[in-house]
Amino acid sequence: MLKYGPPLNFPRWLEDNSHLLKPPVGNRQIWSDADFMVTVVGGPNGRSDFHDDPVEEFFHQFKGNAHLLLWDSDRYERVDLKEGDIFLLPPHTLHSPQRPEPGSLCLVVERRRPAGERDAFQWSCAHCGHVIQRHEVLLQSIVDDLPPLYERFYASDEEARRCSRCGEVHPGRDHQAWHSQLDSKRSGR
Repeated sequence: MLKYGPPLNFPRWLEDNSHLLKPPVGNRQIWSDADFMVTVVGGPNGRSDFHDDPVEEFFHQFKGNAHLLLWDSDRYERVDLKEGDIFLLPPHTLHSPQRPEPGSLCLVVERRRPAGERDAFQWSCAHCGHVIQRHEVLLQSIVDDLPPLYERFYASDEEARRCSRCGEVHPGRDHQAWHSQLDSKRSGR
């Protein structure tokens, strides 16, 4: 009768899974066989990729602070997620979750993708926003399906990470260098 089991004691679940909510993994799905992907994501993390999600994403930043970097209308925008905030992100909004605070926790809820609907992850130039690489995937598990995409990008050589518009090279795995490039661009340096 209760396909997903009895009510879950969330604080106990967090305690039992706390070792998975830290780098390098940083996240854990609560139910693996439901229509919703309910994931807890822990900080710290830093990313330079952008997620193109075909469905809405609901964020509840229940511990600490985080922010989403958005790429919209040819510019980067920032949406702050303060502790206690909830936020609903529309489908196909390019976003890069940034969780700089150790111990921060966010509940992210998304629908399973309709059959054949793909997610995309892309790396863009910090200077001009031009897409450097974009990889699409039929997402089944956030935890299992993403690491191979990231490794494919990180393993690519410098020429494969060079912006075809302005010539800037994406620093790959070094997300801090990418954010420094972005900050320099935004401050006009």
